[in-house]
Amino acid sequence: MNSEQIRENFISFFKKKKHLYVNPSSLVIKNDPTLMFVNAGMNQFKDIFLGNIIPKNPRAVNSQRCLRVSGKHNDLEEVGHDTYHHTMFEMLGTWSFGDYFKKEAILWSWEFLTECLKIDKDRLYVTIFSGNEKDKLNEDEESKIIWSNLLPENRIISCAKEYNFWEMGSIGPCGPCSEIHIDLRSNEKRAKVAGESLINKDDPEVIELWNLVFMEFNRKENGDLENLSKKHVDTGMGFERLCMVLQKKRSTYDTDIFSSLISHISKKSNFIYGENLEKDIAVRVIVDHIRAISFAISDGQMPSNVGAGYVIRRILRRAVRYGFSFLNFKTPFLYEMVEILFDQFFKTSPQIKNQIQYVTNIILEEEKSFFKTLERGSSIIEDIVKNSNTSTIDSIKVFELYDTYGFPKDLTSLILKENGMSFSEKDFIKLLNQQKERSKLATSNLAKEWVTVNNEKSNGFLGYEFPDTYEREVKVLMYREVDIKGKKLFQIVFNETPFYPEGGGQVGDVGFLKHDNSVIKILDTKKENNLIHHLVEKLPENLESEFILKVDTNKRKLISINHTATHLLHRALKTSLGDHVEQKGSLVNSKYLRFDFSHFEKLDNEKIIEIENIVNDSIFFSHNLEEKVNVPISEAKKMGAIALFGEKYNDTVRIIKFHKSIELCGGTHVKNTSQIGLFKIISESSIASGVRRIEAVTSLGAIDYYNSFSKKYTQIGNTLKNIQNPLKSIENLISENKNLKERLEVLEKRELLSIKKDLVNSIKKINDLNVLVCSTEIESKSLKNISFEFINNYKNFFLAIFSIVNNKVIFNIGISRDLITKKNWNASELIKKFSVEINGSGGGQDFFASASGTNTENINLVMNKIISFLKSN
Repeated sequence: MNSEQIRENFISFFKKKKHLYVNPSSLVIKNDPTLMFVNAGMNQFKDIFLGNIIPKNPRAVNSQRCLRVSGKHNDLEEVGHDTYHHTMFEMLGTWSFGDYFKKEAILWSWEFLTECLKIDKDRLYVTIFSGNEKDKLNEDEESKIIWSNLLPENRIISCAKEYNFWEMGSIGPCGPCSEIHIDLRSNEKRAKVAGESLINKDDPEVIELWNLVFMEFNRKENGDLENLSKKHVDTGMGFERLCMVLQKKRSTYDTDIFSSLISHISKKSNFIYGENLEKDIAVRVIVDHIRAISFAISDGQMPSNVGAGYVIRRILRRAVRYGFSFLNFKTPFLYEMVEILFDQFFKTSPQIKNQIQYVTNIILEEEKSFFKTLERGSSIIEDIVKNSNTSTIDSIKVFELYDTYGFPKDLTSLILKENGMSFSEKDFIKLLNQQKERSKLATSNLAKEWVTVNNEKSNGFLGYEFPDTYEREVKVLMYREVDIKGKKLFQIVFNETPFYPEGGGQVGDVGFLKHDNSVIKILDTKKENNLIHHLVEKLPENLESEFILKVDTNKRKLISINHTATHLLHRALKTSLGDHVEQKGSLVNSKYLRFDFSHFEKLDNEKIIEIENIVNDSIFFSHNLEEKVNVPISEAKKMGAIALFGEKYNDTVRIIKFHKSIELCGGTHVKNTSQIGLFKIISESSIASGVRRIEAVTSLGAIDYYNSFSKKYTQIGNTLKNIQNPLKSIENLISENKNLKERLEVLEKRELLSIKKDLVNSIKKINDLNVLVCSTEIESKSLKNISFEFINNYKNFFLAIFSIVNNKVIFNIGISRDLITKKNWNASELIKKFSVEINGSGGGQDFFASASGTNTENINLVMNKIISFLKSN
C-alpha cells in the first residue's frame, strides 16, 4: 500500500464513522502567541476545546502537517540520527467534541489497525495512565477495562504522567491518554525479550504509533484540576510511522514518502545510501529538513533572523551544513528538491503547484548566503588557529562565530579538532543560555489565568453587522494580567466590541474605555482563541459596571482607507505584472501601508507610475463597496475571490469587492474608493528572492508626501536660482562636476607619478634588504595601490608607508613574497605590533596589511622602531 492509499484509507474509515473531513490548516500559526507553528493536529481545534467556538460537527478527521522544532515538543536534534524522528511530519487525527469518549475511540482505533489494515494484533501493545498522587488521580481503570477485552493483560502497560497525561499548556484542557505501540522486531528477538519491557525505552523497533487523548480536565493557574463541562477525544497517529509499518520497512526514511528525495541526493553526491552511517545521517537530515523548509515557506513563513523565521533559517542551515560537511556539497543543492517534494502532494494540496518557483528561489538565495557564511567563517577559524598560542580556544570566539556569523558550532568543533584544538562546550552552552535569556526577556509575554466577571458569551466584533458603530455600552466578561516585555498590563474581554482586533495585516484598534469621569486608554486590540482582548495599563475600579467603549475614529478611518488601498494595489499589480503575483504579507496602519508580493524583478519607475495610475483610476471612478458575508467558500472561489495561500478559511467567508478587486477579507474598509483620495508609492524594494515590497501612502499621508516633496523642490530651485527649471541647473552642475573630476584625475595622476619617483629615490639598503619606510600625503586607496606596485616589482623588499587622512594615520606594511619565505615574516602580525604606538589596530595577509590610528604625533617613533627591527633581523 503506498502512502497516498494509506492516508485515504484512514480518512475513509472515519468518514464512515460519521466524522467530518476538515482541511488541514497552514503550518504557520496565526493569532496565537503561544505557538510559532502547528505542532499537533489539534491546534486548529483549540477554540473548540476552550469552549470559544461551537463545532459544526461533533466528530472530525484530517491529516495535518506539523512542525516540532522548538519549545517543549522539539525533535530537531534526534532528526537524522535515528530512523523515525522528523521535524515536519503528518499527523492522522480524529476528534470528538463532547460526543463519544474512551470506548469508541479505543474500539475504532483497534478496528482500523487490525481489521482494516490487517496489522498483526500480537505485535501491538497499549499504555494507560497509571495515576498521579499530586493531581489526586487514580489509574485509568476505564481504559484498562476496555483494552482488556481486546488484548492480553501483559500487553496493557500502566505508565506515569510524563508518558500518559496530555496537557495543552501550563493551564487549560488536559487529560489521560492511551498510546498504541508496535513491536517491529524479528521473531527471534521477540522470543528473547518481551515487548512490554521495551515500551517507552527509545528502542527504534518498538515505537509509539497512535496516541488517544481523553480530555476531561481543565488545569487551573494554581495547578489544580477541575472537570470540563464536556469531555473530548483527540487522537493522533504518525503517518510516516504507519507507512513504515505497512510497507514493512525498518525506517520511515525507507518508505515511498522519502524514496525520491533520497534517490536524488544519492545521485548528486555519488554515493549509495545505506553504505556509510555518517553519510546516511546527512542524507536523512537533508530529506527531512527540505520538507519542513519548503512547506513553511509556501505557507507564508520567510526565513529571517527573528522568531519563526529564525527557526526556518536554522533548519535550512542545518541541512546545508550536513551536506557541506559530509557529502562534500560546496554549492547550493537544497533548492533542486522543491519540485521533487511538491510532486508528491499535488493530489492532497493542488494549490502548491503555483508555489514551486517561489519556494525554490527563496531557498536558493538562503543557500547562497549561507555558503558565503561558511566560506567567511572558515577563513576566520583559520586565523584563530594560526594566531593561537594554546590548543584550547576561547569559547567566546566560537560563540561569536555562531551568534554573529551564523557559523555552526559543530563545524567549528570539527575544524578545530582537525588542527588538534578544542573549546569548552560547557562555556559555550553558558554563553548560549545567557543569550537565550536576553532574547526571552526582550520578547516575553506571560499571561496569568483569566478571571471571570460575567458568564455571558461574547458577541465579538460588531463592525460586520454594524459598520458605523464606533462607540458601545459594554460589560466586562473576563480579564487577566499579562507581562509584556517586563511591563505589567491587563487584557479585557467584553460582551461585544466595536474595536477591530489585529488580523490580516491590519493593526488593532485603539481608543478609550469610559465610566463616569474615568477614562482608560485602550492600547491595542488582538484576537486569541476566538476572544477579542483589549490591552490596558490598569483595570477600571468597578468591573461589574457598564462601560462605554469608544474607538479612535480618526485612526480607524485612516486604517480603513489604507486597507482598501491594499486591495486596489493587489489588483493593480496583477493587472500590470501578471497573474503570477501573489500577496506574501502586508501591514496596514493609520500612517502607511506595506504590501509584499511575489515577483522576480525590480519595478522600474515607469512600471511604478503605471501601477499608481491604475489604483488612482479606481479611486477617481468612485467604486462602491460590495460586501457579502456568509458566502460558501466554493461559491466565493467561483466568483474569482482571491484567497491567500496558507490562510485557513471557514466554510463560509466574507467577500470584499471594489469593481474588479474581489478578495476574501475580515478587515475594515471604506464605503467608496473615492474616500481614499490619493494613492502614492513611496518605495519599492526586494525583501527576498522573488519577493518584492511596496510601501505607499494615501489620503492625508499622500498629501503630506507631496507637500514635503514640493517644499524640497522649491528649496532646490531657490538654491540654484532657477525656480522655473531647477532640473536644467542640476544637469549643468553634473556636467561641470564631471569635467572638473576629469581634470582633477589628470592632475592627481601627474602628482602621483611625481610622488612615486620621490619614493623610489627614498628606497634604502638595510643589511641585504630593499627598504622603503616613509611618510607621504596620499589618500588611502592610492596608498594601497602604490604599496602593491612596490612589493610586486621589487625583490627582497620591505615597505612601511604612512599618510595622514582626515586626522587619522593610515599605515601600510608590504613584504615581497621572496622575503616572506626567507625571513618568515608576516605583514598582518607586524602591523598589529607596530600600530599600538599610533593607538591603532589593523590586519591583513602575510604579504600586505593595513592599519589606522588616532595618534598622528608618533609616526616618526614608529618608523624608527621599524628601522631598528629591520637592522636587528
